[in-house]
Amino acid sequence: MKRRKTRMIKAGPLTFGSEAPIIIQSMNSTDTRDVAASLQQIQQLQQAGCQLTRLAVPDFTAAKALAEIVRYSPLPIVADIHFDYKLALAAIDAKVCKIRINPGNMKLNGGLKEVVQAAKANHIAIRVGVNAGSLKPAILQKYGGPTAEALVESAQEAIAMMEEENFTDIVLSLKSSFPLLTIQAYRLMAKVCDYPFHIGVTEAGTLREGTIRSAVGIGTLLAEGIGDTLRVSLTADPVEEVKAAESILKALGLSEGLTFISCPTCGRTEVDLINVANEVEKRLESIKVNAKVAVMGCKVNGPGEARGADYGIAGGKGNYLLFKKGVTIKKIPEAGAIDALIDLILKDKASEEADK
Repeated sequence: MKRRKTRMIKAGPLTFGSEAPIIIQSMNSTDTRDVAASLQQIQQLQQAGCQLTRLAVPDFTAAKALAEIVRYSPLPIVADIHFDYKLALAAIDAKVCKIRINPGNMKLNGGLKEVVQAAKANHIAIRVGVNAGSLKPAILQKYGGPTAEALVESAQEAIAMMEEENFTDIVLSLKSSFPLLTIQAYRLMAKVCDYPFHIGVTEAGTLREGTIRSAVGIGTLLAEGIGDTLRVSLTADPVEEVKAAESILKALGLSEGLTFISCPTCGRTEVDLINVANEVEKRLESIKVNAKVAVMGCKVNGPGEARGADYGIAGGKGNYLLFKKGVTIKKIPEAGAIDALIDLILKDKASEEADK
């Protein structure tokens, strides 16, 4: 797929835009005022594959704690600011790499101009984060509700103000909790600007439902070449957001890593496929390797249909075939199939590392 052409924006050590890899981010669920808990969660996010995390700054106690978090964080930090522009100034003093502001609940003159100038002086990027649920009354009245056009106009107003201050280190998001509205808004915005996009479906829901809604919205946009960084917004542990984001990117061939494939069960299945597949997937979580791994339930969906997998097992009557790149290596009892598969992957991984 061909990605939408954008300008390139720096935010700390990261670069956003069409010439850079798509960045996975999340948002801490911890109280920012609790420095230890926030740093612990940031460490967990980094280990899961997160590249950037955002923290809420609801008051000046949180802003003060933010400085210590930034100092010790293994990930670049974004400050999430609403209502009070002075909190944004405090976040800049804390040396975050980016600030998120919502033009729907902040005045675009006065204090926000001061924020833009401070961000410019300190080389800090700003995300204009437009949400369908917090548009200004005048825009809602003009369009009769939170339409895609309303989201775009809100973003354009904020961009115009920033550009008047000669500030262009901008990343944009136009989110709704409805995937289709989200898709429509980004499509419209893509026609009128070349700033990088932060994409996502806001307030997507709980782990299962939210992942599905996010995959529909984010996946559609990415398939059209739209999107430079993403967050999967879930009512769940933020680590789950990172896992879902990685899966979406891998499903579209936009990132490397381990891809797990398993076939659906049917009347031909003669092994405990569901438990075996779940156990393999769980054990693969700790293995960092760029490979496709398949667990198949019968000879129909065995090495043939999984020929594109690097490694796999295919079951039948209490036994499994262990295969590699579509070629059967050996037949093994079901009880030893998982260990045999994991051992093969780890052996090849160790061999590759030794050759480097």
